[in-house]
Amino acid sequence: MNIDTKHKKIIEIVQDKLTCSAHNLDHIFRVYNLCLLIAKYEKNVDLEVLIPSALLHDIARVEESKDKIGELDHAILGSEIAEDILRRLQYEEEKIEKIKHCIIAHRFRTGNEPNTIEAKILFDSDKLDAIGASGIARTFMLAGQFGQRLIANEPLNDYLESNTVEKGRLKDISKHTPFIEYEVKFKKIPNKLYTKKAKEIGKERLKFMEDYFNRLMLEIDGIK
Repeated sequence: MNIDTKHKKIIEIVQDKLTCSAHNLDHIFRVYNLCLLIAKYEKNVDLEVLIPSALLHDIARVEESKDKIGELDHAILGSEIAEDILRRLQYEEEKIEKIKHCIIAHRFRTGNEPNTIEAKILFDSDKLDAIGASGIARTFMLAGQFGQRLIANEPLNDYLESNTVEKGRLKDISKHTPFIEYEVKFKKIPNKLYTKKAKEIGKERLKFMEDYFNRLMLEIDGIK
């Protein structure tokens, strides 16, 4: 089975698994495209590791979203699911281990730092899709999905104490808001990125986001 055929098989599997609007196949392809863009600015990138990693990184998202007690980590479970998929597609064991690392290390909360260039590129690409215009769109897709309110001035410390658990996981996602997500997560993203190109893109996207949320706050308050 050649590489292109393997990638098509992976896409078919991922399409059947991902049903969340903000983490569906559209998100996967945006991350995939960002991975290819950033890879052009880095040396010695193994696309046979990076591409499957990008396609499979959210394979366990649906399982995590159904977990009501907040113990399931889609990055860790996703690496295990990916291992089975990749083995069935006859990937070499060395490639499988490298892809698993990329998937495990692609999110903030795992505590697993990306230590390969492929893992760093996937991490950066996934985070970039959370900010900028696409990040705003995804945030409000989730807000609508979970019935969140459009309010701007909720005391942040009180909220974090009442509605978050270990590693920042939410107790009740319906009590979350786009403004809180912007304050506690999005603002921090550019400083957490690894690659030079991703940092450049991240700063530009965050500026757009800052202008948007500042404007939205004024409109909510009836000033604009």
